[in-house]
Amino acid sequence: MDRPNPDNILKMVKDEDSHRGKIKIFFGAVAGVGKTYAMLESARLRKKEGIDIVVGHIETHKRVDTESLLEGLEILPSMIIKYKNVTLHEFDIDAAIKRNPKIILVDELAHTNAPGLRHTKRWQDIEELLEKGINVYTTLNVQHCESVNDIVSQITGITVRETVPDTFIERSNDIELVDLPSEELLKRLKEGKIYLGEQKEHAAENFFQPGNLIALRQLALRYTAHNVDSKLQAYKEAHSIKKIWNVSDKFLVCISSSPTAIRLIRAGKRIASNLKVDWIVAYVEIPAFLKEEDKKRISDMMRLAETLGAETATLSGQDVAETLISYARSKNITKIIIGKPLRPRWKEFFFGSVIDNFARKSDEIDLYLLSGDRQHDEIIKSTSMKISPFSWKNFGFTIGIIFLCTIINKLLLSSLALVNLILIYFSGVTCVAFRYGRRMSIIASFLSVLFFDFFFVPPYFSFAVTDVEYFITFIVMLIVGFTIAHLTGQLKRQTIAMRLREDRTQALYSISRDLSKSSYPDELFKIALNHIQNFFKCRAVIYIPDINNNLTANFGEIKELNLSANDYTVVEWVYEHKKNAGKNTDTLPGWSKGMYLPFTGVEKTVGVLGIFPEDDKFKDPDQLHMLEMFVNQTALAVEGAELARAAIDAKSNIENERFKNLLLTTFSYELQDPLTSISDVAAELSKPENINDESKRNMLIKKMQYEINILNKNVNELPNIIDTRNKPNL
Repeated sequence: MDRPNPDNILKMVKDEDSHRGKIKIFFGAVAGVGKTYAMLESARLRKKEGIDIVVGHIETHKRVDTESLLEGLEILPSMIIKYKNVTLHEFDIDAAIKRNPKIILVDELAHTNAPGLRHTKRWQDIEELLEKGINVYTTLNVQHCESVNDIVSQITGITVRETVPDTFIERSNDIELVDLPSEELLKRLKEGKIYLGEQKEHAAENFFQPGNLIALRQLALRYTAHNVDSKLQAYKEAHSIKKIWNVSDKFLVCISSSPTAIRLIRAGKRIASNLKVDWIVAYVEIPAFLKEEDKKRISDMMRLAETLGAETATLSGQDVAETLISYARSKNITKIIIGKPLRPRWKEFFFGSVIDNFARKSDEIDLYLLSGDRQHDEIIKSTSMKISPFSWKNFGFTIGIIFLCTIINKLLLSSLALVNLILIYFSGVTCVAFRYGRRMSIIASFLSVLFFDFFFVPPYFSFAVTDVEYFITFIVMLIVGFTIAHLTGQLKRQTIAMRLREDRTQALYSISRDLSKSSYPDELFKIALNHIQNFFKCRAVIYIPDINNNLTANFGEIKELNLSANDYTVVEWVYEHKKNAGKNTDTLPGWSKGMYLPFTGVEKTVGVLGIFPEDDKFKDPDQLHMLEMFVNQTALAVEGAELARAAIDAKSNIENERFKNLLLTTFSYELQDPLTSISDVAAELSKPENINDESKRNMLIKKMQYEINILNKNVNELPNIIDTRNKPNL
């Protein structure tokens, strides 16, 4: 029985019950599509419904139609701020919180606030309003979304500085797309309904080009569709809705370890390009059942799919069709592409057909079958004929186990019925299947029938059978033996796969736990190096950049590895290009003794890992993927520690500067009086009548010495106070 995801249900309950306000974004491609107009129209409707709604801040850009919609709405006064001889009108967040309306309108979500205000960005003001339980209507253009900022720059040639994090947008409760054709936008621009004067001419020459408008419009439509699709998936999962809602075209390409699967990926790319839709490449993993060349082929195909723009997913499950269809339902996928079967019909008769399973279980999901290339078919035929070497050692153990079962049966013959003796043989078949695999278990099934016939079925010590009923017994023994062999082999594969997943999970948990215990980059690198060497059983070194951005091996036994200059060249290449290189990779494989991976965080590369296995273990995609997860976790931890340290230092420097300025300001008043007195005394001494009057001159000199002593005392105390302030709290 399918059950909803508990995390999604909990999130949904929190969203519904929380005091947090709701936000509605009026979303558009560019300025002038009518976002503010649509927001004000919606506000007037809410006002007629009796809802307490106010205007917090609106940019009308002197558009008459927009300004007319403000009539009848309560408008909060703006903050007037003088900045560089310019008068700025900013949103007053404190007045909005004090007014505490049901809904407030705040235009231009991506706006940067004037210096000196509480928040740097307007979306941060809105976040505070939402935390206070106030609902917000706001506007946003697609070029201000952080994730598409570089795409907008490529399209228009203009870098947009004001952006909003996508995490904030994704938390919005509603996004209403406000759209206009590019021809209508250009017409509105010429009529002065978007910009006026020089601003209109500048926009027409730069941003408001026909090609730019078409591209931005498509980008806005796709961004909105993606946001709505994410909310749809969350809703279906939270409400345990498994039925596909065919509201968008998204398809799943299912691959296997067959060489023909690469053709499915290429076909999927062509279909996705033609239909302009998203696509996913998925594979059902059974680790213990795959050969090394199959694992390598799957890894290469997954990387190819990612380079072609597909999302990839590696799933776990014994029933391939059931696993893939469940995944498709969770992603609301309407189409599945699978390859035509190449296995012989007799195998499908005995072991079932994956295609038939797909057809029976897919229901409303559409299935598409694609064939492989002829040359790939020949590869399949040639590889399928290759049988793994026969193990005479395992064969000897198999005979020994069945012979041991025969001895036990001989000893128990007098006290047990023949049916019970068969169970002893079944135990032997199970033992062989679990230890030596399916092939030996099938041999053990045949041997158990022969030994049972030879020793326990009259006439004894002969393979002749006088009673026909024993033939039925032999057939049942073979069928049960084959079934035990199959189920035991399947259980063994599941056990191995589970153990592998448990080992990986435990290793990742351990490194995550230890990385969370420190906030110093050097300690984090030491922790990571220790975990990597212990888990992968090989030597490793870590290079980190110094102040001059030169890489040095600060962690690991670098001297014992005797690395050449070529290794350092590979390290520099990895650090610069943020890609794996060296041994067992496709980049500079013959240049170095080890394989090098970059510690790449969100913002930068914090170092390079060099690992030196004694064998080719990292040709196994699973091992390489695990190593990359170790590296990624370390990179994020180190980068986070560096950012936190930089933030603390910056805050400390700001506080120290503020304190020094405060001290200097304070002491300037303390120093002013002594300096004034000294200046006055000096002026008196310079008068002729005082120079000749010895008593008065001595009095003035003593007064000057007194004021100088006070001045000296204040000046000497100032550094001590500053030093005390700068000492760290231990």
